[in-house]
Amino acid sequence: MDEQDGGEGLGHRERDILALERRGFPGPGAKERAIREELGLAPVRYYQLLNALLDDARALAHDPVTVNRLRRIRERRRAER
Repeated sequence: MDEQDGGEGLGHRERDILALERRGFPGPGAKERAIREELGLAPVRYYQLLNALLDDARALAHDPVTVNRLRRIRERRRAER
């Protein structure tokens, strides 16, 4: 993960990923473009980091609404496979 704030909280990158997930995007490709331009990450790497964040208690403490929503979506997709 990224460098920690005081050793306890999320790093800037992790907070930025959660902030991006809170936003809505107007059309196809807009989110991937924001991932590249704003975070400087390839979408594949972004989704790897996001998936790890969903299992991180610090992320849940920082943004429980977003993390729980994304966990529900992830579980639904896993159940459909």
